[in-house]
Amino acid sequence: MILFFGLIKFECMMYKIDEYLKIKAASNLLGVSPGTLRNWEKQGKLKAFRNPHNRYRLYRLKDLRALLLQIGNSADLQSKTIKR
Repeated sequence: MILFFGLIKFECMMYKIDEYLKIKAASNLLGVSPGTLRNWEKQGKLKAFRNPHNRYRLYRLKDLRALLLQIGNSADLQSKTIKR
């Protein structure tokens, strides 16, 4: 994974950095603790990417939306304010 001017390269694919959330923002969005996200990652329920510079966990918004649908949460992601 390599960071290029607001883009992250994972496994030969480029993604915009604003398509990812840090663990605190992701946990707030889902309404769970950061520890719960770490446990879900260990259990394979959610994939975390790592920032190449500081190794922070980054969660893809697409994956978080899919998880919300799986757990039956009907929150509208478009209306939530996401803190980065």
